[in-house]
Amino acid sequence: MSAPTTHVELRPGAYADSVTLLQVSRAVQQLDAVVAAQVAMATPLNVDVLVGMGFEVPDEATPNDLVVALRLDDAAALADALAGVDRALQDANRRDTGTSELAPPRTTAGAFRRTPDAVALVSVPGASAFVEAMDALEAGHDVMVFSDNVPLWQEVALKRVAAERGLLVMGPDCGTAVVGGLGLGFANVVAPGPVGVVAASGTGCQQVLALLDHAGVGVSSALGVGGRDLSAEVGGLATREALRRLDEDPAVELVVLVSKPPAAAVAADVEAYAGGLATPVLQALLGPGRPDLTAATEAVLRRLGHAVPAWPVVGTAAPRAGVVRGLFVGGTLAGEARLIAAEVDGADAGHTFVDFGDDEYTTGRAHPMIDPSIRLEHLARAAEDPTTGVLLLDVVLGHGAEPDPAGSLAPALAAVDRPVVVSVVGTAGDPQGLDRQVRALADAGAEVHLSNAGATRRALELSGGAS
Repeated sequence: MSAPTTHVELRPGAYADSVTLLQVSRAVQQLDAVVAAQVAMATPLNVDVLVGMGFEVPDEATPNDLVVALRLDDAAALADALAGVDRALQDANRRDTGTSELAPPRTTAGAFRRTPDAVALVSVPGASAFVEAMDALEAGHDVMVFSDNVPLWQEVALKRVAAERGLLVMGPDCGTAVVGGLGLGFANVVAPGPVGVVAASGTGCQQVLALLDHAGVGVSSALGVGGRDLSAEVGGLATREALRRLDEDPAVELVVLVSKPPAAAVAADVEAYAGGLATPVLQALLGPGRPDLTAATEAVLRRLGHAVPAWPVVGTAAPRAGVVRGLFVGGTLAGEARLIAAEVDGADAGHTFVDFGDDEYTTGRAHPMIDPSIRLEHLARAAEDPTTGVLLLDVVLGHGAEPDPAGSLAPALAAVDRPVVVSVVGTAGDPQGLDRQVRALADAGAEVHLSNAGATRRALELSGGAS
């Protein structure tokens, strides 16, 4: 066997989306002699990750370059490894292209001519999402914009056009929806039932779905509207349309409105609009002095006449003085934790809560609910920080999310010497297996909660905060 080697090369003009490149990287990592592999577009964030992995990326790298970075324990295997990279890229390209006799439509309008009753799901780089979404609206169709990094002015323009035509724009950055019983985006598996959800929050919606499911209450529809819909600039345009639709749905007995902290004036206007509907609307709007999502869900259960269950906790973490380091893949879950910490310990207590799904972390790479690598890197750093008392994380299950999040997270948790509290947001029907994920994390030493609010309060208690 020859000496180990590190190889980094740029492939100018080669492009693949971040999810495809994640799959390629994983395939290459399984090759003989490969110790580490990363195949990614050379965006600033990806370059930082590569440098953190010990790779030297050429200074001339640009976001339009594909970077192939390999570390092998045998330099003689480099040629075979590079051939493996090429095979993985070719295989991914064949999967994306497909082999159907019917050629795929070249435009959104062409797709709608084939499927006239469809809802458009737009998942392209944010700079290109506006054109595709507007094509859908002009064709008379609702649209879910999964893409993030869409400029605010474009969101406003799309939603104004939709409002004029009685259409619904879900998003941009709409991660979760249930439409006609079909889950879109990062969707949990839920039974049909009397609740309808309007959500200006993806993981906030998923938390409510998971808690309701544990309590035995189903959901007929969950209409995501994008995290900025209740901002002063957007003004709740999509929220009003979503509320109107659920009010007209005879299967919906109660509507829950979920949101990140809204603009006060917009929240008041939407509340007044909801008050004029025939279907009661309960609010789960995060913000200072407002109930957390678990408390809001408990209010929903009481309104429906259902008993409020004890939210499950598996495992027990030990106390350790210090600050709480929150490392989240769910933006609303991170925001909820931050609000609770400010309420319990004060805003200047030193606790930190990072949302790795924020736009600054997802440009040019897959969302951390799909690709856990960036959070795992920060987890190791946080565990080494002597001021860290307790680590607080979330794991979000459902279709579209990582197929086995505990598979990569549990070994990393077992290697740290800090108490760990985890909220697992998911339902018994989710493909990852809720019980299996919880048990794997608990076996690694974590204390695992179904309620993110409960997990946050427990982490604060363990770190020396109020109980």
